[in-house]
Amino acid sequence: MSHSSSQDGLPPPERRIAAASLWAAIVLVVLDGSIVNVALPTLAKVFQVSAADTVWIVSSYQIALIIALLPCSALGESIGYRRVFIGGVVIFTIASALSAFAPSVTALILARFLQGLGGAAVMSVNAALLRFTYPASLVGIAIGWNAMAVALSSASGPAIGSLILSLAEWQWLFALNIPIGIGVLIAARFLPSLHGHRRRLDYRSIALNGLFFAGLIFGCDIWPDRPLLGGLLVSIALGAAWLLFQRERRKEAPMVPIDLLRNRQIRMSVIASVLCFCAQMSSYIALPFYLEHSLNQPAMTAGLLMTPWPLAVAIAAPIAARVALKAQTGMLCLIGCCCLSFALLLMALWPVGDHLWPLIACSTLAGIGFGFFQTPNNRNMLLAAPRERSGAAGGMQGTARLLGQASGAVMIELLFSLISLKHAPQIGLAIAAALALLAGIVSALRIQKEA
Repeated sequence: MSHSSSQDGLPPPERRIAAASLWAAIVLVVLDGSIVNVALPTLAKVFQVSAADTVWIVSSYQIALIIALLPCSALGESIGYRRVFIGGVVIFTIASALSAFAPSVTALILARFLQGLGGAAVMSVNAALLRFTYPASLVGIAIGWNAMAVALSSASGPAIGSLILSLAEWQWLFALNIPIGIGVLIAARFLPSLHGHRRRLDYRSIALNGLFFAGLIFGCDIWPDRPLLGGLLVSIALGAAWLLFQRERRKEAPMVPIDLLRNRQIRMSVIASVLCFCAQMSSYIALPFYLEHSLNQPAMTAGLLMTPWPLAVAIAAPIAARVALKAQTGMLCLIGCCCLSFALLLMALWPVGDHLWPLIACSTLAGIGFGFFQTPNNRNMLLAAPRERSGAAGGMQGTARLLGQASGAVMIELLFSLISLKHAPQIGLAIAAALALLAGIVSALRIQKEA
């Protein structure tokens, strides 16, 4: 893949503007995954629908993200990363306007799905554009700052949503994206101009990819209530996955990056990423139930007790990026996962009583551990891939994260349906601790190869 920028990244002035464009866009995409959650009760009243119906306002966005990530990364390699990024921002901004003026909950769900498609385009090429924006010596640090931006966005979503709702109507949750999106588009002209290889997209593979993820998500979601239909959908999804693998494995540059997964370093990083994000989402769901139901804490206190985690990630991620320049990434990931696992196990077993400070300490340690895993692991996934496959590597990063988070959510949902709510959250935290430890073991398998 040729490009007009040098192999050493952009000059510093253009680099700062380009990076601001990338980070502002990724903040919008991540923020919109959680900012609407606090507005669901309000939207249920406005549109006079059930609470279950409003959940689709969130789910449609997430489903679109995970379905479109790999196709968008393939499109980036075909027509150029900057074009896909700009197209994604345009779609995201238009969909935000449609969401703000949605006349019904159905229209809002459809607009959110479109917004998720735009977000997938942005997310799929974000890492690749960072790789070409920064010189090789600074890419790891840029990934650390990227992880910090994602962590802060994820953490602040509910708080920002609550603030907007306290000052304005619900439409402003989406309308505020419009001027920011326009600003991102203006700054995007400074992004590196990368010319794609013009390889044709395989629409059958794209359809199979969508069938796999949609069938898997919907099947697992309804399995507890409708096991036959859920099992059928999961079976269809697995069949689509097999057909997709058979179709993609013969290609030189497949949409599903099978060629990259043949690299042991990348393969181990992807497996560890899925496991660690599964642990993260499991604990993110189990912890509020533990705090509110088992410890009888109000929702506001539960939220405050969880805040140290993403804040610690935001602090640890840039530090881990600098340490990764001199240390083995496998060792850093192992240390991070062990810290995360230990913190989650303490949360599950510690007799808290009337003192909540142990949970604050555990939440902080979990965030530090996750930060020291996420940045080196993402750096390894990206830099172990050839530069011309940076788009595929970026799409693989996002897919591993979303697949892990979706798996964690489904696992906890099944756990809650099988075990009493009195004990399920602590068991969920213990399972999350085991998953984090397993991610550390997988990371340790890379250490000898990196030496």
